[in-house]
Amino acid sequence: MSAKWEKQGTNDGELTFEIDLDKINQGLNQAFERVRKNLTVPGFRKGKVTRTIFNKMYGESALYEDALNILLPDAYEAAVKEAGIDPVDQPQIDIQKMESNEPWVVVAKVTVKPEVKLGEYKGLTVPKQDRTVTDEDVEKALETRQQQQAELVVQDDAAAENGDTVVIDYVGTVDGKEFDGGSAKNYSLELGSGSFIPGFEDQLVGHKSGDEVTVKVTFPEDYQASDLAGKEAEFQTTLHEVKRKELPALDDDFAKDLDEGVDTLDELKAKLKEDLQKQKDTAAEDAVQDAAIRAAVDNAEIKDLPEAMIDQEVHNQMDQYLGNMQRQGISPQMYYQLTGTSEDDLHKQFESDADTRVKTNLVLEAIVDAEKIVPTEDQVQQEVKDLAGEYNMDEAAVRQALTDDMLKHDIAVKEAIKLVTDSAKEA
Repeated sequence: MSAKWEKQGTNDGELTFEIDLDKINQGLNQAFERVRKNLTVPGFRKGKVTRTIFNKMYGESALYEDALNILLPDAYEAAVKEAGIDPVDQPQIDIQKMESNEPWVVVAKVTVKPEVKLGEYKGLTVPKQDRTVTDEDVEKALETRQQQQAELVVQDDAAAENGDTVVIDYVGTVDGKEFDGGSAKNYSLELGSGSFIPGFEDQLVGHKSGDEVTVKVTFPEDYQASDLAGKEAEFQTTLHEVKRKELPALDDDFAKDLDEGVDTLDELKAKLKEDLQKQKDTAAEDAVQDAAIRAAVDNAEIKDLPEAMIDQEVHNQMDQYLGNMQRQGISPQMYYQLTGTSEDDLHKQFESDADTRVKTNLVLEAIVDAEKIVPTEDQVQQEVKDLAGEYNMDEAAVRQALTDDMLKHDIAVKEAIKLVTDSAKEA
């Protein structure tokens, strides 16, 4: 094959290639076999007309379009490989020459990956990360667990305070008329949580179980229900119960109840500190990686990202996100219904930083090339094993879903990330 690449813009050009006579004849034979299956010609049984008769009746050129459709995918792929280009979008095909007994000439308008001019990517300076776990951190973690173990105890004759949970009935009216969603029975509301209309919870503070309270509020101007926005409302409210959190004592018994692996409160604190240290270390490592990669991308030069790459990145992210939802039993239609969003909304969500993700991928791939990173078969095997474990799949299923090239690409990119991160210096 003779393939010629002519660059005509930053990322665009024309790829001209030929389909030789041997290939054309093979394509014409396949096209004829497909066509004659449904062809009825007088004097022949259906599907049994000869090639000679077909050519006399219709001309061999009648097979050209079908033959081209058969041959083009492989011919284009071979031309791309020969020219050494990396297309990022479907080509626009133009048939320059298609004559009998001569090679066919095809011109494809192609958008290719942009060139990346790497800057500094090793030994980069990133902000120093705090990995210190203080006694205050441990006490806050202990307090959180104490709050989680708190019990709500009914207060028979106590006035409600912020932080208490009240069980209420309420009926809301605007201009004396009830409105949709404005009433409930035996509703549990934590005072001070800010979960109700501003001012509602404050008016229940100081009241006891059995009290009836007329709560007067004004809906915010930006309230989600436009028919209620800015309007005054009254809620006839009955308090059934006032419940208050009672915290367990921070002692050895609390520690043993919380974690069977410890016997004392001091042991629990030591374990909490160890867990917090792991979390801080992981967060610090992630921050260093993010800062180092971001700096490497900022130091690189990329001209004119193709829109096709950005659009493809958005759709990849959407597919991955919706795929995760489906693994949880939530279909795309159900997701849009539950969230009150649409496919366009999700597209815009992933569109916001798609160009940054594309640039990052391009820079990492350029680092792979610059460092000549080539994953080993052992690394590929480990990647398959890791993916099988992560997605609860058989290794054979992973192998079937992902080609070696895809696996090696992902491994190489991870190695590039590791190289940039490990060489970074905190200051």
